[in-house]
Amino acid sequence: MTAAIELVDLRKSFGSTEIIRGVNLEVGEGERHAVIGPNGAGKSTLYNLITAKYVPTAGRIRLRGQDITARKPYEINRMGLSRSFQVTNIFPRMSVFENVRCGALWAMNYRYSFWQDVDRLDDVNERSLQILNDIGMVPRADVPAGVLSYAEQRALEIGITIAGGANVVLLDEPTAGMNRSETDQTVELVRRITENKTLIMVEHDMSVVFGLADRISVLVYGEIIASGPPDEIRGNPAVREAYLGAEAD
Repeated sequence: MTAAIELVDLRKSFGSTEIIRGVNLEVGEGERHAVIGPNGAGKSTLYNLITAKYVPTAGRIRLRGQDITARKPYEINRMGLSRSFQVTNIFPRMSVFENVRCGALWAMNYRYSFWQDVDRLDDVNERSLQILNDIGMVPRADVPAGVLSYAEQRALEIGITIAGGANVVLLDEPTAGMNRSETDQTVELVRRITENKTLIMVEHDMSVVFGLADRISVLVYGEIIASGPPDEIRGNPAVREAYLGAEAD
């Protein structure tokens, strides 16, 4: 079966400093895969390589068998891969509904036009309302996104991420800065909206990782030292020594 995402001997250097050092990784279709590791391990750099913010120094990146190593970010997005960011990335002055609608327009083959009244695009508006329903934000549809709570803004960003019709979703620390109740709600949201999609997430909260991921890869100093199901990772001595420590218990 073709992997949703395949990284082949991926490397990234900044000057003489090698940050990603020969990463090989396959993420299967429909899999929920977590990438964990200590601060400075290269997790954000790895995400930025997959989504073409950075150009690899060496190696290949494939999306469902297609080489996307030299593609532009917008091209990769239109091929069905979308991501969220560590820092919430929304349009604060636009309404919640308008934020989601922006994500849906390109996926539904509409292009920017000064002469087109988006309020009359019934299919786009219907899709946007469906997304709002999926993320539990229909009651907040007309609220400016900038006045939402932090957890609500993260949920909105996830909604924007999936509004474009992506089947491969990358989430960067989706529960960072949340209390336990907000974290639990976000985990259930992620579980629900990524059903039948491929999910790759970077996350520091081990209860989230072990509760949500089908497989986990551990990145340490730019190299994957272990990859496997949660129970295997939990019991791996090298992982415990390098990262998990007491959290594995």
